Amino acid sequence: MKYILAGVALFCAGISQAQDMKLWYKKPAQQWEETLPLGNGQIGMMPDGKINDEAIVLNEISMWSGSKQDANNYEAKHSVLDIQRLLFAGKNDEAEALVNQNFVCVGEGSGEGNGANVPYGAFQNFGYLNFLYFHQGQPSAYKRWLDLTEAKAYTTFTHDGVQYTREYFTSFADNIGIIKLKADKKKSITFAMHFYREEHVDSHRVNGNEILISGALPDGKGGKGLRFAAKFKVLVKGGTLQNHDNQIIVKGADEAVVLYTASTSYYGHDPVAYVEKELKKAETKSYAALDKAHDTEYKPLFNRVSLQLTDAQPKDQIPTAERLAAFYKDPGQDNGLAALYYQFGRYLTLSSTAPKVAKALPPNLQGLWAHQIQTPWNGDYHLNINAQMNHWGVEVSNLSEYHTPFIEMIKNIAVEGKKTAKAYYDAPGWVVYMMTNPWGYTAPGEHASWGASTASGWLCNHLWEHYQFTGDKDYLREIYPVLKEAAEFYKATMVKDPKTGWYVTSPSVSPENGFRMENGKRAAVVMGPTIDNQIVRELYESVIAADQLLNLDDAFAKALQEDIKLLPPAVRLSKSGRVMEWLEDYEEVEPQHRHVSHLYGLYPARFISPVSTPEWAAAAKKTLEVRGDEGTGWSRAWKILFWARLHDGDHALEILRQLLQPALNQQTTYGGAGAGTYPNLFCAHPPFQIDGNFGGSAGIAEMLIQSHDDAIHLLPALPKAWADGQVKGLKARGNYTVDIQWKDGKVVDYKIAGKKGEQVRVLKNGEQIEVTL
Repeated sequence: MKYILAGVALFCAGISQAQDMKLWYKKPAQQWEETLPLGNGQIGMMPDGKINDEAIVLNEISMWSGSKQDANNYEAKHSVLDIQRLLFAGKNDEAEALVNQNFVCVGEGSGEGNGANVPYGAFQNFGYLNFLYFHQGQPSAYKRWLDLTEAKAYTTFTHDGVQYTREYFTSFADNIGIIKLKADKKKSITFAMHFYREEHVDSHRVNGNEILISGALPDGKGGKGLRFAAKFKVLVKGGTLQNHDNQIIVKGADEAVVLYTASTSYYGHDPVAYVEKELKKAETKSYAALDKAHDTEYKPLFNRVSLQLTDAQPKDQIPTAERLAAFYKDPGQDNGLAALYYQFGRYLTLSSTAPKVAKALPPNLQGLWAHQIQTPWNGDYHLNINAQMNHWGVEVSNLSEYHTPFIEMIKNIAVEGKKTAKAYYDAPGWVVYMMTNPWGYTAPGEHASWGASTASGWLCNHLWEHYQFTGDKDYLREIYPVLKEAAEFYKATMVKDPKTGWYVTSPSVSPENGFRMENGKRAAVVMGPTIDNQIVRELYESVIAADQLLNLDDAFAKALQEDIKLLPPAVRLSKSGRVMEWLEDYEEVEPQHRHVSHLYGLYPARFISPVSTPEWAAAAKKTLEVRGDEGTGWSRAWKILFWARLHDGDHALEILRQLLQPALNQQTTYGGAGAGTYPNLFCAHPPFQIDGNFGGSAGIAEMLIQSHDDAIHLLPALPKAWADGQVKGLKARGNYTVDIQWKDGKVVDYKIAGKKGEQVRVLKNGEQIEVTL
């Protein structure tokens, strides 16, 4: 049913995607970063679409080596006072040396990011499903694509007058991966199929039309840890099927459907029994029934939001890799690619975690996709921005339930983190440092410069944001103890800075960054880096607000109202007019460092705003100008969000342009060289890290709607190039759903859905209005 506002017929009931939502290519993938990601939050597939020797990379999100360990140093608490005395005396380098001796983890920690065979472990590739076809000569009319509206991939080509089509999807209704091979001429489907994994497969059985594999990953302590299993079944129409060695060989079939499932003992079940049961259920259903069930589950989720950024001439008939190159030269000529990239971020969220599944894991550094045994940085959960960035877009982009696996992980971490608080400070409450894994690791890293930043306060931002968007007081009551105990840790461990009298964290670091001391030495360990001051202030405010909302009358929350007055200001300005990164105005060793942690108060927090704190916003702008636009992939994504919060849409689009710079390099770099976007739209750190995808998508949403500044701000950072468009289904804090249509850069109509009778402040076209729903 249509409704009319301002004389314009808008917003038909139901949402359809106005612009083309396909990634497509004219040739097979030559490297993994060109393959197409499919996933249902548990299992994943990435086909390369090769004509004769196709490899499909397989994944299962709980495929983790390692095992539970206690890496806390219980002697660390005896050195904390000595470290703090050195910091009081300005001897940061000596304090850092003591941190590196005593205030790190015990054992091997993350294995320096190569932890596949130590207790920390690593997220690993599950294996490869390989197809050998028998096409001679070159095919014609080759095309492969990923359709985001369907969560399906396709490969088509013509050979010897026969058109071949391969369809792939991982079902959102059944934990099954499905590959359908068909041709427009009977008896044309011939192939040999086998499974391969580089290591730790204990059993590999081929029996008729089935392959069953099982094994166990190392626990990092000399034994076997997590058990895994997968099963494959080939269903054919016509033709013959036989086994040879470890292969299933199909000859002259009219059609073939391959079913696959995988699982691990992480979920508490026998993975072999699980895959047997899941595949038995699936094989009783027709392909059409499996397809329909998948559509029924997936499409309503994806279609909650649609975005159209109008183009003078659509570019969807140009292959995606070529569109990337053209966008980097001139983003204004292909607004549709920005809309596609935004929705690709939402698609990756839907594909890389499964909130309905018990013990569901959130997306890791690679989502759920990996092609290696030893993934970069262990494919873990980095907590000094990366795992958080993975979830920055879920609420605003109307996928709130996809926040819950991360929230459950935070709740579990809070239990383990009580041990860490005792070990390092003999303190109440809980704390976690800069990384974690499915085994509940909470100790610091191996080195102070990157491993000594606490993350518990930052994680509480996610607990609070989920409430802000949902308004669910039952949920708030459930997570209040987690917020409170995080605050208890900071309250108990902060020290009084002798120079200012403020209470600050000690020891700590501004994540991964360092400074030059007066003696010429580089150091990282400090008291009260700006990010900590902002996070602790935000956490205290959240606990105070939650106490009031729940009418708890908690004496601890009341005490925080006094303690918050003793914290440093959220922002302090340096003599250069920029936001200070540390308590002291130190000389920066890397002025263009990839982390911009001292602007946490701009995003994701709400302390810096052009509306409410214009002086601080001006300082943040100067900070960003000196930091520069370049950086690793995720760093560029963060800068999109910064510029959006500063209401500078054109600069945000410029950073999006740089984020989408075509990339092929897989070698690890930290300064920005090789960063950008791979042909399959995966973000290049490099190598691949999925946080840049999620951050970039969140940045586009932040350009269109903001709701952190006590109002729903429509089009707060709209670039000039996005002059005309419409978006439907975005969310605002307060559990409001918002549709917007604009023309010539101005809102011409909008709809806000929420609880009837509620009053909402709205900012549109420079005007502030009160709206009654």
